[in-house]
Amino acid sequence: MQKFLIAGLGNMEPEYAGTRHNIGFDVVDAFTDKHKVSFRMDRLAAVAEVKWKGKIFVCIKPTTFMNLSGKAVKYWIDKENIPPEHLLVIVDDLAIPLNRIRLRNSGSPGGHNGLKSIEESIATDKYARLRFGIGNDFPKGRQVEYVLGKWTEKEMGLVKFKISKCAELIEDFAQSGILVTMNRYNNLIFEL
Repeated sequence: MQKFLIAGLGNMEPEYAGTRHNIGFDVVDAFTDKHKVSFRMDRLAAVAEVKWKGKIFVCIKPTTFMNLSGKAVKYWIDKENIPPEHLLVIVDDLAIPLNRIRLRNSGSPGGHNGLKSIEESIATDKYARLRFGIGNDFPKGRQVEYVLGKWTEKEMGLVKFKISKCAELIEDFAQSGILVTMNRYNNLIFEL
């Protein structure tokens, strides 16, 4: 059975629940909910295992702070013996509009401290990352409040729709491979 590590990034503290910065957790939650499995607390992360079509998905929500996510990813990649090309990390991205997502098979952290930590910990940038566009609709100097803020009522419908599509993307990533999945999703504009 092929194994994949699906790492949704966020912050565990209750005050971060439902914020833009925790969208990685929300996507992984949607994927595990779809497959009717629960998380358990384990070393450096909340962990759930999904078995689907001959594949095993080890899903983690690191319990470290966002900028130390690499510790959890490195531990679980090593423990489960998963190659970096079977790693998918899900993060928020300010530079991408709310109605888009971007999947890449490598690249720079692009200023995202969670991705930077992962790249340093696993010593490669050759792993898949799904950037969930959160837009940048905030006044100058208010970036932190925006990123750590909750979704507006107006945004929620589109966000929930995108989250469900990202749960499908995780299956596509494992079933069809990164390049096919990139071609399938990167040009989509999500609308309700």
